[in-house]
Amino acid sequence: MKDDIFCLCDRLWEACFALHQHLRHGHLEKVYENGLANRIGKMSVPFIRQHPLSVFDYDGTLLGDFYTDFLTDNRLIIEIKACRTLANEYVAQLLGNLCVSRIEHGLLINFGSPRLQIRKFALTPI
Repeated sequence: MKDDIFCLCDRLWEACFALHQHLRHGHLEKVYENGLANRIGKMSVPFIRQHPLSVFDYDGTLLGDFYTDFLTDNRLIIEIKACRTLANEYVAQLLGNLCVSRIEHGLLINFGSPRLQIRKFALTPI
C-alpha cells in the first residue's frame, strides 16, 4: 500500500513537471490549479478540488473551516502555490491540513519559481 502512494506521487510529479514546462512561472495560482485539475482528470485519478476541512477544539467545538486545494484519491492532500519560493508558512499550512484531516501524505507544489518546487510530507499517526 505504501508503494502505491509513492507511485501516485510520481505520476503527479510528472504531471506537475509537464504543466510547469508548458506554462513556466508567472501565472496566478488559479491558472496552475486549473491546469493540474485538467491533467489529473486525464490520468483517471479521483480528486476533489477545494475540499473543505473543519477544525475542532479538544471538546468538539467547531473552530472554523478551510479548504485544501486538492484531495487526491482520498489519501493525498495537494497544496498549490505560485510564489517566488516555498516559505515555512506554506509548510505549516500543509502540515496543519494533514493533522486536521488525519490524512498521512501531502504534496506542496510551487509553480511560481523558475524551477518547479515539490515537497512531499508524511505524518505518522500517533
